[in-house]
Amino acid sequence: MKFLWAAICGLLFFSACKKESSCPYANPTVKATATEIAALQDFLQVNNITATQDGSGIFYTITTNGQGAVASMCSYITVKYKGSILTSGAIFDSTATGSAASFELGGLINGWKYGLPKIKPGGKISLFIPPSLGYGSTAVTGQNGSIIIPANSYLRFDVELVAVE
Repeated sequence: MKFLWAAICGLLFFSACKKESSCPYANPTVKATATEIAALQDFLQVNNITATQDGSGIFYTITTNGQGAVASMCSYITVKYKGSILTSGAIFDSTATGSAASFELGGLINGWKYGLPKIKPGGKISLFIPPSLGYGSTAVTGQNGSIIIPANSYLRFDVELVAVE
C-alpha cells in the first residue's frame, strides 16, 4: 500500500511539473494585396534585386541556407538583423555589432513568420515585406513619440538566424 501511495504521489508531482505544450500561435494567413506585390516587384526590378516571391506576397533572397531545426511559430529564435525602409534605405532598427536578439517567432510581424522558416540556424536571408505583412497602416513611434516607421511602409530586413529553440 505504501508503494502504491508513493507511486501516485510521484506521478502527480511529475505531471504537475510538465511544461505546457500547446502553442498559442497559428500560422499566418494574411496575404499581401496585388497592388503591394506589384509595387515590390517594380522596386526589385528597378534596383536589379533578384528575389523569390512567396505565396504570401513577401519576396526573399537566401544568402546561406544554414543547418538544423526549422523555426515554427512557437520557436524562440535568436537573430542578428538590420531593418530598413525599403524606398529610402533608412535603418530603423538593428542588433548591435556582434550581439543578437531573441524573440518568439509567433509574436513577430507576418513577414518574419513567412520568411524565417525558409532558413535554418546559420542561415542568412533578406526579406522584402509589403505593408500588410509588416506594420500596415499604423506608424511605429519611438519612446520620444517620433515616427520610426511611417504607416504603409515597405520594409527590408537582412536577417541571420543564429539559433532556433
